This record gives sequence, structure tokens and C-alpha cells, in this order.
Amino acid sequence: MRLLLTWLVNTMALFAVPYLMQSVRIENFSTALIAALVLGLVNTLIRPILVLLTLPVTLLTLGLFILVINGLMFWVVAQLVSGFQVAGFWSAIGGALVYSIISWALSALLLKK
Repeated sequence: MRLLLTWLVNTMALFAVPYLMQSVRIENFSTALIAALVLGLVNTLIRPILVLLTLPVTLLTLGLFILVINGLMFWVVAQLVSGFQVAGFWSAIGGALVYSIISWALSALLLKK
């Protein structure tokens, strides 16, 4: 049950991003559901491998390269899911940052242990 609630919270966060950034577009709520699911899968399966492979760069930039990895994952999902569009790579980095902040805030408010 908690997994479904987390998925819905992330979907709501993703659906809110286009209202704050004009360079990110989502057609409807069902597209946001699919994009949130794909984003969760990509972050679970691919992101740890990328973080491990780019560990020297991440250490050299004091962790700031993680923002680039998050933006890359956001951009990849936008390329995979039709109806979810991001204008470019820098928009993906900004969108991933806004998405993370909204998702964190909603999770803190709605998913108390």
C-alpha cells in the first residue's frame, strides 16, 4: 500500500512541475502516472550504475554532478514517454530539481511513518 501511495505522491509532484516550469509539458494525469512509474524504474535500475561509474567526477565536483545525473534521468524518461516533453537538457536539470523538491515536500507531508 505504501508503494502505491509513494507512486501517487511522485505522480502529483511530476504533474505539478509544468505549472512551475514552462519548458516541461505533460499532456494529462495518465501520462504523469506512466512517467512517474518509468522515472521510478529508471532511478532504481540505471541511476545507481551511473552514480558508481561517475564517482570520480562526483567527488571532484563535491556531489554537484548528481544534479546532472538526475537531469539526465529526467530527460531520458521524457524521451521514452510520449506526452511528457522537456525542452532540453538544462530544462531537464531544472525540472528534476523542482520535481525532487516537490516530491520531498509532499512525501514529508503525506507519508508520515
